[in-house]
Amino acid sequence: MNYKLIVRIAVALSLARWKQTLVAAVGVTFSITMFIALLGFMNGLNDLLDGLILNRTPHVRLFNDIKANMQQPINNISEFKTGHNFIYSIKPTSRREEIYNAAPILKTIQQDARVLGVASKIAAQVFFNAGTINITGVITGIDADVENRLFHFSDYVVNGKSQDIITTANSIILGKGLAEKLVANVGDVIYVTTPQGEIFSLKVVGFFQSGLQELDNTQSYASLGTTQKILGKGNNYITAIQVKLKNINLAPAVAKEYAELFQVDAEDIQTANSQFETGSFVRTLISYAVGITLLIVAGFGIYNILNMMIYEKMDSIAILKATGFSGIDVNHIFILIALSIGVSGGIVGLLFGFLLSVGIDQIPFNTASLPTVKTYPVNYSIYFYLIGFAFSLFTTFMAGLFPARKASRVDPVIIIRGK
Repeated sequence: MNYKLIVRIAVALSLARWKQTLVAAVGVTFSITMFIALLGFMNGLNDLLDGLILNRTPHVRLFNDIKANMQQPINNISEFKTGHNFIYSIKPTSRREEIYNAAPILKTIQQDARVLGVASKIAAQVFFNAGTINITGVITGIDADVENRLFHFSDYVVNGKSQDIITTANSIILGKGLAEKLVANVGDVIYVTTPQGEIFSLKVVGFFQSGLQELDNTQSYASLGTTQKILGKGNNYITAIQVKLKNINLAPAVAKEYAELFQVDAEDIQTANSQFETGSFVRTLISYAVGITLLIVAGFGIYNILNMMIYEKMDSIAILKATGFSGIDVNHIFILIALSIGVSGGIVGLLFGFLLSVGIDQIPFNTASLPTVKTYPVNYSIYFYLIGFAFSLFTTFMAGLFPARKASRVDPVIIIRGK
């Protein structure tokens, strides 16, 4: 088989109908371009939306939950001991909110090779005093340096610096919505009242904006020491331990293991944020489906063009077979034409797809709920380009296979006799 000759014949047939060949290549180019741009934009959007919650959520959270009393009176009645008890007449008893022996637990977790980092947290329910009105809110005690490293806390601080709650005594970073309700500016002093009736003055050193309005209207942040002082607790008072793992997929197993080991309640990120994973999967599935549909439509265009080329080139095919070319040779010629359309259209489509993605990435996107986002998000993963190019080759190959098989079965005697 003379491959060079087959390539020359394929090029000659393509150039003889160059307008049709160009239309087919443009169809592949357009499909690949939209495939790359659509996947990049949709996955960039997924990363943005998931980042609003998942980047701020620990992979495993240890805490003490409020539960109904397990010792119910009905359990003491012998005739009911063999049955299933669903009657809970005694309400939940008082249970300590802090994690007992938090320091040894933190040390043990830090020595776990699966753990990337661990952070302490305190949640304090307070009332923010706005004149004669009390606004219900939460002060979250954090270690700002650890929160920045593990949960990108500083990315959401839109005014001031996150480290200011460490360097400034009795300071607080308010949610943007909460600050607007309190009419508070950076440098102002606000007052909070605890459920026990204690009043504390705190200096505002910054604002944060998470993009979730409900959270920004109630949430605020202070240092661990300041929060412990507000609650009147010692420096060992911790209400939650946040764990960041090296592999997020280990979270369910690690949460179960820690719950049994430390005798606390544990929640993994998959359980806490399952709806976000579902939303991301659906959006990605839709983008892949639309992109692949575009490639399939382009494949039908190539199929029709090659079919027309076969009918118009019956004489040439008959002459090729009459001069010694086998059906396999003819098959290879038309498959080569289809693949050349796929390769050329695919390469140009990848380039245009990248340029379109860059263009989308430069479009201004300003919204009050996402202050850290300035342009539309785009994901430039190399996998999108590899998938797009591979699928363009597969689509064009399948589009050229059936016309090529038809051309290989052409009987030169019938064609020449008809002429």
